[in-house]
Amino acid sequence: MPSLRVHRASDEYAREIAGRISRFLLLTLGSVIMLAGLVLAPLPGHIGLPLLVVGLMIVLRNSFRAKRQFVRMQRAHPKMVFPIRRLMRREPEIVLVFWQQYLRVERLVLPKRIRFAINARRYLKRRFRPREA
Repeated sequence: MPSLRVHRASDEYAREIAGRISRFLLLTLGSVIMLAGLVLAPLPGHIGLPLLVVGLMIVLRNSFRAKRQFVRMQRAHPKMVFPIRRLMRREPEIVLVFWQQYLRVERLVLPKRIRFAINARRYLKRRFRPREA
């Protein structure tokens, strides 16, 4: 019977080592994906943000320290982190997040009289308003 206990202990140790190695590899993969997203973010085509979110998801699921830091960042800057959280849900609201971020950028960059998105939304809302019977 003593050999059976030794065998179980070595199996648990091997599982723990394999878990640590796989967690380290997933953290490395997530970091590489996030780095690629950062590089591609300023380029046209909008592939950088989804890559950043996927990399962040991989890192957050495999690192307790990263989760703690993310929660701290969320409490300190909720408006910045909220779109990322919305994209990390099971069924992300991609179009709504894109629209909200576009409106924020438009508000920061363009003067009020030439903002396209707000005026277009108001026009479409009036035009396609459901008619009352």
